[in-house]
Amino acid sequence: MKAAPDLIVPVPDDALLIAFANGDAAAARDLATRYLPRVLAQAMRMLADLAEAEDVAQDAMIRLWKIAPDWRQGEAQVSTWLYRVVANLCTDRLRKRRGTIAIDAVTEPADGRPGAVAHMQTNARLVALADALAQLPERQAQAVALRHLEGLANPEIAQIMDISVRSVESLTARGKRALAHIMAGRKAELGYYDD
Repeated sequence: MKAAPDLIVPVPDDALLIAFANGDAAAARDLATRYLPRVLAQAMRMLADLAEAEDVAQDAMIRLWKIAPDWRQGEAQVSTWLYRVVANLCTDRLRKRRGTIAIDAVTEPADGRPGAVAHMQTNARLVALADALAQLPERQAQAVALRHLEGLANPEIAQIMDISVRSVESLTARGKRALAHIMAGRKAELGYYDD
């Protein structure tokens, strides 16, 4: 009879954060590896500008490192705290941006890869989605992005946005309806065809 292989259980986020606060640099690397790509993706979806998204992701991680010594295990999830910080930082930037430039003036981030047709279509769809999300009220756009792009559950979104689960459900439903209405006339242009 074979012995069962040892299962590797990942170290919980808050334990890693406390380990970092106690001087463990490897814990910081582990947390950054887990969350930096996710917070960068969230910021990119909200801002549609790679340089700004990178600034926000870096700022959010720096804030996490600064609060590490005061982190109280079990009071909040590190992921929820980070998503909320990123959402707030992005919202602040969007408010400043809306006061100074039109959304049409925001350029598409450079990709660096060859311009294959599939790649161009994917980019067109992402830009169309970002444009459509930008037309929604901020709270609706945030709820839709966290639910359907980040894949978070409604209770976690409620914590991030500091609202009730019922409010998350309402914002998400209204946001999806509004997005469907905004995108309805662009199906063929974006390569979506009804069967």
